[in-house]
Amino acid sequence: MELLLILTYSAIAIGIFKLFKIPVNGFTLLTATLGGVALIALLVLAMNYNHPFSSEGRFYFATTPITPTVGGRVIEVPVTPNAPLKAGDVLFKIDPERYENAVKAKEAQLADATQAAEQLKASAETAKKNAEAATAARDAAKDLLERSKPLLEKGVISQLQFKQTEERYNAAQSQTQAALAEAERAALEAAAAIEGVNTDVARIQAELDSARYDLEQTVVRAPTDGAVVQLFLRPGMYTVPMPLRPVMVFMHSEQPAFAAAFLQNSSQRILEGADAEVILPAVPGRFFKAKVTRAGAYIPQGQLLPSGTLVDPEQIKGDGRVIVGIEFQDDLSRFQIVPGSVGNVAIYTHHMHHLGILRKVLLRMKSWINFIFSDGH
Repeated sequence: MELLLILTYSAIAIGIFKLFKIPVNGFTLLTATLGGVALIALLVLAMNYNHPFSSEGRFYFATTPITPTVGGRVIEVPVTPNAPLKAGDVLFKIDPERYENAVKAKEAQLADATQAAEQLKASAETAKKNAEAATAARDAAKDLLERSKPLLEKGVISQLQFKQTEERYNAAQSQTQAALAEAERAALEAAAAIEGVNTDVARIQAELDSARYDLEQTVVRAPTDGAVVQLFLRPGMYTVPMPLRPVMVFMHSEQPAFAAAFLQNSSQRILEGADAEVILPAVPGRFFKAKVTRAGAYIPQGQLLPSGTLVDPEQIKGDGRVIVGIEFQDDLSRFQIVPGSVGNVAIYTHHMHHLGILRKVLLRMKSWINFIFSDGH
């Protein structure tokens, strides 16, 4: 960039010297040189501030680390790296035998609990009938006792007969109380329920649902449309459900987001909606029109994370750059641009807009230079 400005100024200076026949001596050369340095420096400074440039642009994309929910030995990995997948496609399978056995065991327990619940209902009904029979027997004994009292007073029955009748009533009363208590206990056991389901049945049903869920998780599926971009998993390997130990990386089939990091010196000239241009080393010799969609939402070095230590400014490395979101206006679909590709970005503002022409020229020259590379030579 500086070389282009120097050559342009030199050509203009030489033309002026010849056109106006200015004598070439130490004073005129020094004046022309210092004037050129001042002019070029002023142009560069004004252009850099009012039309900022960044070489830190990149296509960012989201990935999901795939971690199994259950542990076990891998028996099948039907996917291949970078092959398109639909949401729900099988990524790999874990040996389901022990999870199937757990489901069968819980199903057997549920059957036992259901049968026991029915038995409790039957026992409650039997206890209720026994209480009703005991109550009837007590009432009959009470009636007999009440009728025996006048007979005793008239001397129709002896004191011993009356005593026996009274004892039979007391015994019937005790039996009735015991039967009623048993009926109440049996009714409470039979009526113990959660949302109308016996508590034991509800508990085992929940355990069965968990076992069935674990069995379903032995087949790991794609969370969305996308592709597996890193695959080292093989049948026979053992997977463990640990968040920090993913077994593959899944990339979603969504458009990557392009963002660029600008120096903080340019913050006052980075405005949302401003015009921008992007050049990509992946597409040499071309430039793409774009817009600023997010004008510096944050600087990563300023984030605070919860921890047990106080913030130490000396531990923060670097001043940090302003992250700016860029949206392309041109169609990139006809070019092979893989996610993660880098690019250079220039933002054009209405401040000193004439200097934007200089920025555009320099950006296009840089794009042409992308044809020059020497890897392998």
